[in-house]
Amino acid sequence: MARRTVLITAVISCLAVVAVACSSSGGSASTTTTARTTATIAAPAGLPDFYGVPDPLPSGAHGDLIKSEPVTTDGLHGSLWRVMYLSESVQGDPIAVTGMVAVPSGTAPEGGWPVISWAHGTTGIADSCAPSLDPSGIDRLANALLDAGYAVTATDYEGQGTPGRHPYIAGVSEGRGVVDIVTAARQMPEVDASARYVIWGHSQGGHAAVFAGHIAADWAPDLQLLGVVAGAPPSQLLLINAALQQSPFKYYVAMAAAGLNAAYGDTAAPLDQVLTPAGITWLANVDRKCAGDLRTIAADLDFSTLQKADPATVPAWNQLLKENDPGTFTQPIPQPLLIIHGGADEQIPVASSQLLFGQLCSIGQVEQRWVYPDQSHAGVIAPSLNDMLAWIGQRFAGNPNPFPITPTGPPVPEVQTCNGGT
Repeated sequence: MARRTVLITAVISCLAVVAVACSSSGGSASTTTTARTTATIAAPAGLPDFYGVPDPLPSGAHGDLIKSEPVTTDGLHGSLWRVMYLSESVQGDPIAVTGMVAVPSGTAPEGGWPVISWAHGTTGIADSCAPSLDPSGIDRLANALLDAGYAVTATDYEGQGTPGRHPYIAGVSEGRGVVDIVTAARQMPEVDASARYVIWGHSQGGHAAVFAGHIAADWAPDLQLLGVVAGAPPSQLLLINAALQQSPFKYYVAMAAAGLNAAYGDTAAPLDQVLTPAGITWLANVDRKCAGDLRTIAADLDFSTLQKADPATVPAWNQLLKENDPGTFTQPIPQPLLIIHGGADEQIPVASSQLLFGQLCSIGQVEQRWVYPDQSHAGVIAPSLNDMLAWIGQRFAGNPNPFPITPTGPPVPEVQTCNGGT
């Protein structure tokens, strides 16, 4: 029990949605590349050579491994690799995405290690914010999962450490990165990853997890998704702009504008319709700073002076916000969905996941929502961790009951259940 308590405590800081800018670290051994090319787009300034992208990209399908390198972290209960793999942008272009893959020590079970694909929370848009830059950061996240016998895949998402601006809060882009890294891990003989996987993410990662769940069956039919866990997923995107501008997290507004513009382009996501010239100039900050620094430099800003119009009132942006809101899906995820939220969340209003739960229930989603009283945005992770692991374990065990456990906390959460429309 003491070791479990230590692991849970350690996990909290890694899973917190707003991370400080990552720094380059970790050992770099020989790099394995699946294709030979004649040129490389150099790694962004300050990043290791591993982040250099082959030019042209190797031919292949999304999810194909481009290269990998083992990295050493003293605290990990297993083995870890940086990876680069093929994915596809919202516009349909092949792209390179980076991330990490971790596996437990020992011999994989028959069929390979079951996989949890972790979708990280907001770290920022800049290349220096890619979580894989700091391999030691995976220790606290991964050890509880590795000790339970799971391989862990952890995408950086499109544009973090690789060319282009990160399409922050663009759901399809996030979801493809989350699913494709599972395919890439299965191409690594040293990993021995199963085709069976569960997706788990928090905050931005909760948003990514829901989108990944929706696309998974069509995007990666060779994989077997068993369930989705979404912690504090952003939703109700048409409504939260004004509230964010009055909060310490006002810079999310700028990040969302920059990210959706990066995903969809100037025609579909015209920045000059929603931002003033000063607002467009301020976006240079998101290309240089990670979330912690952005919060600091935005603290005294009046964002109303940077915004030309509420995006909800601009037709092009209204449509994009709807397309990237998990509450506007018309078909359910085929697998069970578990939504986690802290009752005192200071970033994503708890009412938003209440609305999301109802919206998804109305289209037939099999789901539960656990709300842990008095818990903050990141603080909810510790009391929900054992409950989530128990639920995930039942998914891998093949339990046909989508609601196999009674979560205990502490604190004991409030539970809502929707059994496919009821």
